[in-house]
Amino acid sequence: MKAVLCREPGVLDLVERPSPERPAPGWVRLAVSHVGICGTDYHIFEGKHPFLEYPRVMGHEISATVLEAGDGVAMASGTPVIVNPYLSCGSCVACRQSKPNCCTNIKVLGVHTDGAFCEEIVVPAGNLYAAKGLSLEAAATVEFLAIGAHAVRRSLAPAGSRSLVIGAGPIGLGAAIFSRIAGHDVTLLDTSAERLQMASERFGFTSGIVANDGTADAVKAKTDGDGFDVVFDATGFGPSIEKAFSFVAHGGALVLVSVVKDDIRFSDPEFHKREMMVIGSRNATRVDFEHVADSIAKGLVPVDKLVTHRTTLADAPRDLARWAHEKSGLIKAVIKVAD
Repeated sequence: MKAVLCREPGVLDLVERPSPERPAPGWVRLAVSHVGICGTDYHIFEGKHPFLEYPRVMGHEISATVLEAGDGVAMASGTPVIVNPYLSCGSCVACRQSKPNCCTNIKVLGVHTDGAFCEEIVVPAGNLYAAKGLSLEAAATVEFLAIGAHAVRRSLAPAGSRSLVIGAGPIGLGAAIFSRIAGHDVTLLDTSAERLQMASERFGFTSGIVANDGTADAVKAKTDGDGFDVVFDATGFGPSIEKAFSFVAHGGALVLVSVVKDDIRFSDPEFHKREMMVIGSRNATRVDFEHVADSIAKGLVPVDKLVTHRTTLADAPRDLARWAHEKSGLIKAVIKVAD
């Protein structure tokens, strides 16, 4: 029997389930090492996720080691890996265009199917990437950072572009870090002066704007009246996305990193006169995971400053419930599963 952290309406607790059987051909059984706690997990805990059936084992930011490989998989026991949690069908229109991140039948571990707040999982071998010498804690940060790296790649913004990242939470910080790696001049915008101060002190993002009634004027002042060449919205807040259209320079792009349930409205004349692009960015692909892992290995991503909170699988029911409300100083929390 294996311990799993299972979320049901009104309860978060450790339960037991049978150990998995030998993996099917093409699949791998893993010992979970570390798993990050995502904003999605907090939403699931609070019962706010719209596309999820309870009970559910959460967890999709995963590092692990190989326990056993199914037939046709050449992976040795003990191999450290990064897990891509997006299970794609391999045959839909998106998959046929090498875009499994937006597969029409996608199942995300911890959301559409059980995830990694547990001791062992079984996943397809194609969803595993070598940890490339990263610590297993660092490897557990690759997935959430790949979201930002994918958004930056989707933007097509060249080096030297002025970028604005709206939302200084973990996903926004990831986008900002990889925007800087891409050679952009990065400014952060957030409603919280505390988060902007943390971004400045920990990550060197000294150009920041506190969102208020004077935001539009501050954007003009930062860009000599031109607006930003590329704007990344990582807020998950409809009104923020709508305001972001006006922050984009003529010829620029708005990248929607977050997703909202709302309809998004914008002025068509303002949109057209800028000849701007609006780009959706969903999940990430192998190239993004590998770019993130390589950047961490090169010392370009300060993982030690991103992980601010740590817990164990046994203590996670208490700590996750607390961190869902106590956000001060919190960037990324990680559960250590294996000793």
